[in-house]
Amino acid sequence: MKILGIETSCDETAAAIVSDDKTIHANLVLSQLKEHKAFGGVVPEIAARAHINHLDTLIRAAMDDANINFNDLDAVAATCGPGLIGGVMVGMMAGKAIAAARNLPFIAVNHLEGHALTPRLTDNVEFPYLLLLVSGGHTQILVAEDVGCYKRWGTTLDDAAGECFDKSAKIMGLPYPGGPELEKIALECENTEKAIKRFPLPRPLMNKPEKDHENLNFSFSGLKTAMRNHVEKLPSGDLQRKDIADLAYAFQITVADVLTKRCHRAIQRFIKTYNPTNPSLVVSGGVAANKTIRNALNKLAEEQNITTYAPPLHLCSDNAAMIAWAGIERLQKGYSDPFDFKAKPRWPLDPTA
Repeated sequence: MKILGIETSCDETAAAIVSDDKTIHANLVLSQLKEHKAFGGVVPEIAARAHINHLDTLIRAAMDDANINFNDLDAVAATCGPGLIGGVMVGMMAGKAIAAARNLPFIAVNHLEGHALTPRLTDNVEFPYLLLLVSGGHTQILVAEDVGCYKRWGTTLDDAAGECFDKSAKIMGLPYPGGPELEKIALECENTEKAIKRFPLPRPLMNKPEKDHENLNFSFSGLKTAMRNHVEKLPSGDLQRKDIADLAYAFQITVADVLTKRCHRAIQRFIKTYNPTNPSLVVSGGVAANKTIRNALNKLAEEQNITTYAPPLHLCSDNAAMIAWAGIERLQKGYSDPFDFKAKPRWPLDPTA
């Protein structure tokens, strides 16, 4: 079984061909960094127009890379939400058109489920597993019980971790996209202990009692405000690289600490609730590419005797291979969608949360 996957939920135009034996035959991603760099963030209409201009070329290129034609496809999967609605509609309509023209099943994929199922493509992770989903738009702790069945235990009450990374980087004068640039300059910190003392940063919700129903939720808006306050207190004039390196390190360690402590509580609850034979913590989404965060979570997993999984770096950020794989998993369960399926700017994995 081979499926064409299409991803256009934000600022990456992507197309991929994946088969049910977990072979990625093609996985092409066209970034729009140049289009949005001048604005310091993603502009929805510019993103949508770029998807329109490039998606057909990427789909053809993916088919060529996989050395197949449309007659070799068994289905088409496309992101239908959540995301920037203009971009989502571009990919969704392209997917529907191909599926209709070739009389193929169409699978409407939740972008978040694409991230959630990626470790099953790369590492054969078995259900149920604990999932930390960290990206530019989402920070959630969920339990993946099965394909299409997720229980959300915690979410951000304001900013997502990835958004906090990008906005903090912008406050420090780092170029777009800020998250990777912040990680790079944090490596230049010469005295890590001194940096943490020099730039004390808040850890919102960390003092909530265990019995509090919000004890697995996150909040990052206060951290972002603290970053701005620290930058404003630096000497006037051009910011010094050493100062930014120290602040970036303190910020990155703080986020890693917040995520790790929340996951510690979640691991204990997961094991108590599900009593899994081989407990697993999956970390997915764009922020999962951050090595400091990965290392902190790996250390936690070792201490808790739980296996941690994170996709390879090229599958952490938005891509179409994860959409194609989610389509395969859904189709194998007998799920497909009608051509009047509507794009969803918001689409929670757990509709009851």
